Amino acid sequence: MATSGSEAKKDDTKLTFRLYADGDHEWSNWQEQIFEGDESHKCPTYVHKTPPCQGSCPSGEDIRGWLNIVRGIEKPAGDMAWQEYAFRRSTDANPFPAIMGRVCPAPCEDGCNRNNVEDHVGINAVEQFIGDYGLNNKLVFEPGADTGKKVAIIGGGPAGLAAAYQLRRAGHGATVFDDHEHLGGMMRYGIPGYRTPRDVLDGEMDRIIDMGVEKRMNTRIGKDVTLEQLEKDFDAILFAIGAQSGRGLPIPGSEADNCISGVAFLAAFNEGRLKTVSGKVVVVGGGDTSIDVASVARRLGHVTTINEKDRPENIVLGHTAHDVIDIAAREGADVLLMSRQPIENMNAAKHEIDDALREGVDIRGSLNPVEVIRGADGRATHLRVAKLDYSSGKAEAVEGSEYDIECDLIVAAIGQSGNLEGMEEFGNERGLMDADKHFQLPNKPGYFACGDIIRPHLLTTVIGQASVAAESIDHYLKNEALSKRPKVDVHHFNLMEKLHETGLDPEEYHAAGSDDVRGIDRGLRGTDEKGKGVGGFAVHNYEDRSAHEIIPTDELFLGHFAYEPRFKRDEKVPTAEEVLGHFEERIIGLDEEKAVAEAKRCMSCGMCFECDNCVIYCPQDAVHRTPKAESTMGRYVYTDYDRCIGCHICAEVCPTGYIKMGMGE
Repeated sequence: MATSGSEAKKDDTKLTFRLYADGDHEWSNWQEQIFEGDESHKCPTYVHKTPPCQGSCPSGEDIRGWLNIVRGIEKPAGDMAWQEYAFRRSTDANPFPAIMGRVCPAPCEDGCNRNNVEDHVGINAVEQFIGDYGLNNKLVFEPGADTGKKVAIIGGGPAGLAAAYQLRRAGHGATVFDDHEHLGGMMRYGIPGYRTPRDVLDGEMDRIIDMGVEKRMNTRIGKDVTLEQLEKDFDAILFAIGAQSGRGLPIPGSEADNCISGVAFLAAFNEGRLKTVSGKVVVVGGGDTSIDVASVARRLGHVTTINEKDRPENIVLGHTAHDVIDIAAREGADVLLMSRQPIENMNAAKHEIDDALREGVDIRGSLNPVEVIRGADGRATHLRVAKLDYSSGKAEAVEGSEYDIECDLIVAAIGQSGNLEGMEEFGNERGLMDADKHFQLPNKPGYFACGDIIRPHLLTTVIGQASVAAESIDHYLKNEALSKRPKVDVHHFNLMEKLHETGLDPEEYHAAGSDDVRGIDRGLRGTDEKGKGVGGFAVHNYEDRSAHEIIPTDELFLGHFAYEPRFKRDEKVPTAEEVLGHFEERIIGLDEEKAVAEAKRCMSCGMCFECDNCVIYCPQDAVHRTPKAESTMGRYVYTDYDRCIGCHICAEVCPTGYIKMGMGE
């Protein structure tokens, strides 16, 4: 219920923030209605929202933030180089920018609003530039103040190491247990080195270990160390063991020795044991793992006559190793990749499919494996398949379409599960683990899990899960209740942190007796008509909706953006004739000039990028630049509401959708 003006005079503090009196919504006469018809009770406010690139990023990176740093809009405080500032912003969420800039399939680029202008921003390319700068300039991570708490992390892959990074930043001790000789998990053993160069991978992992993370390699929990011992020695336990057991084909005959999993095939190759294949290779899948298997097989080539002990399945299963192999005798391998999905609907990234085709992989879609045909010795000789028809909207086998594909090796890349030996009590019926939205294990206080052991997915997904899990562990160690996760659960730009960084913290607010409270509708800290700061207790006309909303294209003024072709990275993708023995990195990173130019294509959705449109087009001269001494990211302009008539023009011409007509609602 509204309070009358006479009542307000009795207690001035109750209506401190009241801007309009009762009756202000009524027209006084027709002349005013005619001549002031272009006015509105609504005046602009500045609303920060999450851009769709960030909303599409499973690790929740502040992508718009570090792109704006690279392009020069947001500047670091002090004498920090902008490259390092961009690196710090990027690694708030993801400590592996150089690796992820190379291998992430970039769902952020699919979500990019620039797709509605001409083409998405090359986010991965700029991220690789940032990550490589960090490695080349030996940037380090600093741990937080020691809390005395210790966390056991089971698994030294991307999830475990990302969690260790976030826990060390919070000041907690972290010990990583891994049953391999080297750290890296699927980044090392599941992805070939020409995609994740080992010097880059080791550099980014070492930076985390150097924060004071203890590592215990070749150690299997449940065998070498019991869970009961971990409970005694640590304050919390995090499972990040990944899903390194491949699923076999669920068809008759798949128990043949030369039917192996894609995970096992890639592990044998990345460990240096598998150096060649034999005969014709058939890969069943459709995702990135199947592409990696097929591409590796093409690079390894095959030997026509091979000893029984050197057959690929014996190497993969660990019976023998290719210690000595006649490399000169290798020929190009005949590799077929088949998928139940049509090629255009395969889960693998399109550029990975294109590269595999260029390298000579035969890819066929809409095929369903029916049976493995075995010879007298029990080995698979053919894979029987049937064609699939999707015209009804679902996969249906085409009657009478079955045929046999000759093969010497069948590799199934159709799914993964975890190796829970010694930890069986924590597994579910799918060979994975169950956890809640905070990544806690049900009914097991102090136990947490994240990464592929929850649900096999992208590297960027497990990095994002690790960040949330580390935050949950931090709350647990502090005996704090776990709060509801934000609707848009990412690493957001924080204006208050930016004001603190630039020395513009709002002053302490005292309502009673203050002469400044009536100036709340002016500027950053309150500015008079001459631009001089008055009152510094409030952050004015700003609303942070980033934890609740992702800004769509229709809230942007796309007419502001000219056609600008993408600055693409060069790639050295070998042809079918060149692929044998080709293990060089395929991607050539952008230089600084091109990285900056590509970052400038970012439309800064949901955040001001200082284009001056609102200042230029305001017919009332009501929008002004914030004085330099008080200006920072997100605080570039302010509105003089004494002049503003609510014409909406500033909001209409704002390219990024940062200005909303909300004041007066």
